[in-house]
Amino acid sequence: NVLFITIDALRPELASYKTDGIRTPHIDRLAAKGLQFNAAYCQYPVCNASRTSFLTGLRPDRHGIFANKMAFRVKWPDLATLPQHFRNNGYFTAGLGKLFHMGLDEDGKQTLFRDDASFDYSFKALGNSPKIGREGEGRKLGDGTVRWARWLAAEGGDLAQPDGMIAAEAVRLLEERHDEPFFIGVGFHKPHDPFIAPKEYFDLYPLDEMKLAEDPKDRTPLLGHALPDNYNFPSFKDRDRREFKRAYHACTTFVDAQVGKLFDAMDRLKLWDNTIVVLLGDHGYHLGEHGWWNKVTVFDIGARVPLVIWAPKSGGMGAETGAVVELLDVYPSLIDLCHLKPPHKLQGKSLRPIMEDASATWKRAACTQVVRAPVGMGYSVRYGDWRLTQWGQDGSGDVELYNVIKDKEGYYNRATDPEHAVVLNRLFGFLKRGYPQIIRGSH
Repeated sequence: NVLFITIDALRPELASYKTDGIRTPHIDRLAAKGLQFNAAYCQYPVCNASRTSFLTGLRPDRHGIFANKMAFRVKWPDLATLPQHFRNNGYFTAGLGKLFHMGLDEDGKQTLFRDDASFDYSFKALGNSPKIGREGEGRKLGDGTVRWARWLAAEGGDLAQPDGMIAAEAVRLLEERHDEPFFIGVGFHKPHDPFIAPKEYFDLYPLDEMKLAEDPKDRTPLLGHALPDNYNFPSFKDRDRREFKRAYHACTTFVDAQVGKLFDAMDRLKLWDNTIVVLLGDHGYHLGEHGWWNKVTVFDIGARVPLVIWAPKSGGMGAETGAVVELLDVYPSLIDLCHLKPPHKLQGKSLRPIMEDASATWKRAACTQVVRAPVGMGYSVRYGDWRLTQWGQDGSGDVELYNVIKDKEGYYNRATDPEHAVVLNRLFGFLKRGYPQIIRGSH
């Protein structure tokens, strides 16, 4: 069996990833039981493109889905997705909440989350909160022009929120289908904005205890393409920033509690011995670093995601690994573990060697890309201790080079330092392997 859990806009802001002050006991439990990947990366730092990649096994420049408003089935009507491939091989498949970002309804019109070819059963909870779940204390942040930047400490408890409904439906399905092979995908919405969670989760985080990111004064100048078109984040006052981070943490702990309900059902039904569990975030996120409070960057904190996998009878469980991996690797890993043949050429690589031995040698790079006008595309690669980003296919938008071990936020660009020329050239080689179409700019 496969229990596949996606958590929207969750960066590795978890206790198991050494984040102070965050309460995530249930995800931490999975991390202690399974294998935690400390250097996992998405292929595109936006929902639709990222999910299309790890659910099809193709890189964004291969599948061509970059905008959130385009359903991948418009371009790929016959492509076998990860859950669809399990369905084609006799598994019961279910998609609860947000697995895919944009799909098609029975009339071919675009609609959120749906993909009928992938699932025997689908369940959508977003938009179905009862009235009490939309009531409570909250407000818009800043001057109100960033419309999605708002929080609500809601009344009504877990089941008055979409993620609570999704968890309850997942538990029901586990109880109903535990005696047959299944692939159950559970897509939680939070901590994605707007930041709505039951008030009891907000109560866990006193506002005056929120520690905010501080950009160092000696940082190198921020390149023009590093951030997308700016929202009015400068209008955020100290209170706004603290409330934003508090709300993100409250939503994270709320989702963690829903994950715990799934794991309690796994315990009760004795499913751990025959069920692979995957838990991941779909892209990274900024919580004030570089003055940014959103996604859509290829700084390491914009591309890095949590990834935890439990695989029964694999020797590498109960460990952590610093191996650099991609979400693109999840598809080939799951079909490898379940002894299925790939339905098409997958661009990732099975993580099975690391899952069997967490100390196994794994020397690979992780590639992430993002559209940025006017240069077109930005291409980024993480290898070893370093991240290289080239803006534009021909490098017309300049280059960034960061030591992500010493400078995970990306404050000190070393691309023009002569002493790092060897590192720069080596990473350009890895970038070229990931994106053969790029031309190195003259720098």
